[in-house]
Amino acid sequence: MPFHPAPPTDLHALVDAFEHTVQAIIDLGQTCSTADFDTPTECPGWSVKDQLSHVVGLETWLDGGRAPRVALPSLEHVSAGVGEFNELWVEERRGLEGPDVVGELEDVLVSRMSALHDPALTPETTMKGVTGPGPAAKVTRFRVVDVWCHEQDIRTALGRPGDLDSAGAAAFVGVIFAALSKIVARDAGVEPGHTVILDVTGPVVGRAGVRVIRGADGRPYGEELFTGDSPDRGAGGAGGARGHEASGGTTSITLSTDALTRRAAGRRSVDDLTYSVSGGRDDEGIARRVLERLVLTP
Repeated sequence: MPFHPAPPTDLHALVDAFEHTVQAIIDLGQTCSTADFDTPTECPGWSVKDQLSHVVGLETWLDGGRAPRVALPSLEHVSAGVGEFNELWVEERRGLEGPDVVGELEDVLVSRMSALHDPALTPETTMKGVTGPGPAAKVTRFRVVDVWCHEQDIRTALGRPGDLDSAGAAAFVGVIFAALSKIVARDAGVEPGHTVILDVTGPVVGRAGVRVIRGADGRPYGEELFTGDSPDRGAGGAGGARGHEASGGTTSITLSTDALTRRAAGRRSVDDLTYSVSGGRDDEGIARRVLERLVLTP
């Protein structure tokens, strides 16, 4: 599924992308006034300073720190599990001033980059990750996507757009494209024989397509289009392929990089999204089903 700029794939490029987006958050924080730090973001319950606290906290923990021992108040936006875990560092820094949190992030970035630039580090090296230990390349990619998402939360709140053509943006779009087959065929329940195409107009420009086919086990599978693979490669999956269904039409959804990534981050509802749809009479409904389920974060 081609798009431009291409997402970072090797460990060196991923580390550079991580450093770039964390530094971008630091740069934004250094220009914030007291009112800016208190500005609500699209991430429910979090201000700009809370976003910084979250990034600082997780990066400090990944750098060998311990999770804070703080009591969380009852908060409407906090769910059990991951939500509570993420909130610990935000709550710990409630009494700090915004510039102090920015200073923390500067310090932890220096330490993190020292570890990530270790010559002994390889893409397969096991390292600490938010969801558990994993290969360095996979863990770093996850951090690039997550931190870039929070950079965009801050930029949107402050009205300072940027980095929508960065390596972090490309990495985020790449994660969405990789998840599209399951979203279309399973989560959105698009009927076998139908094709859904996602056109992203930029600054990251790309196209992803999924044709839904039925496997030998009777279950729907999403077959990726525009990969350069043979169209006869089958549906994949444990059930094997029964073959292509008769064409059920094509639904094309067109939207910008910002709209796509804000929706995938769960920050904007479909009703608040700017997008266009082309196809037959049922395509508006199909597009909405796909976009409703196009959320990749908790």
